[in-house]
Amino acid sequence: MDDRLKNSSLKDLLLLLLRRRSRFRVTGNSMIPLLKPGEILLVDLAAYRQKSPRVGDIVIAWHPHRTNLKIVKRVASVLDDGSCFLIGDNPAESTDSRSFGAIAFAGILGKVCCKFP
Repeated sequence: MDDRLKNSSLKDLLLLLLRRRSRFRVTGNSMIPLLKPGEILLVDLAAYRQKSPRVGDIVIAWHPHRTNLKIVKRVASVLDDGSCFLIGDNPAESTDSRSFGAIAFAGILGKVCCKFP
């Protein structure tokens, strides 16, 4: 499991300006200690157009039961049916696949690349 996430580089900022990255603000506690509420992440929205998520990837996905809510989670397992289980790093939180089941690949918006300063 990742114990840190790199800070954005000049290349990441350029990709943000070119709209190859998107910003996402962490609002919950489910990824503590890696990600804290208020931190801003840069997300590669094209990361999974040609390949599937991999175990350990940190992703932004649509919440399966709350429309218009995006969540940040870690990929725990990838299933052959085109879905995966997503979990938070904080064991005290239960708002992840343990409570809502597998997420289809189509529900994953992108891969978290780095933290934005």
